[in-house]
Amino acid sequence: MLVSAPRTPTPSVPVRIRFMNLPNSITMSRIACIPLLIWILSPVFPWQGHGATGLRGGEQEIIASIVFILASITDGLDGYLARRRRQITTMGMLLDPLADKLLITTGYIILVGYNPNIVKPWIAVLVIGREFLVSGLRSIAATEGFTIEASEIGKLKTVIQIVSVVAAILAHRWDYWDWGGYIVGVHFIAVTAIYWMTIVSIISAVDYFIGFWKKIDHASDTSRKRRSFVLSRKPKPAPPAEHPSRIS
Repeated sequence: MLVSAPRTPTPSVPVRIRFMNLPNSITMSRIACIPLLIWILSPVFPWQGHGATGLRGGEQEIIASIVFILASITDGLDGYLARRRRQITTMGMLLDPLADKLLITTGYIILVGYNPNIVKPWIAVLVIGREFLVSGLRSIAATEGFTIEASEIGKLKTVIQIVSVVAAILAHRWDYWDWGGYIVGVHFIAVTAIYWMTIVSIISAVDYFIGFWKKIDHASDTSRKRRSFVLSRKPKPAPPAEHPSRIS
């Protein structure tokens, strides 16, 4: 009788979850661009051209614009790679919107001091307040079990924000560009983009709020059965020791 040898079980290879994958690394690079942008637009930046007309000088504004544009491009790149490579992680879901808001709000805060003729303080407050409002609505929606998707108005707002920040940076040096007889009104584009962005931001915030309000069922508030969980860092008390029963 032939007896087959017992088959050796194949050891399971532990799957290592890489939190710092390529999409998350790109997101982190966007966050790393924020202090770089602050340094470039600061008075201590060494390359500050002082050209009077045309494109002479302006190294500070050009470098800052390039850094901001590259950082903004990574916004869509990291999400695309995460979906394509199936590397969507909790860290990425946390860092991606955080990096977006930090980059945009930092840009407007810097521009309040860098180019106050175009970016007024109330505009920066409105933009930052809008980001806080949308983030709060998304957090409440997540606790209620639904998700508020980005609308087309919100996507348009993001594009206009990028254009307005870059134009406001360049308008610090130039009022217009003369390229072979073609006049590009840099200052006009900056002012138009800033105020158009302000209007679209308000419309987008209202759109998010209406979408959130429609999802909330106020009639079921009293009948909703939910348990409240409190995250406590205090150690739980040890259960009382069981005494052995006495033998009579």
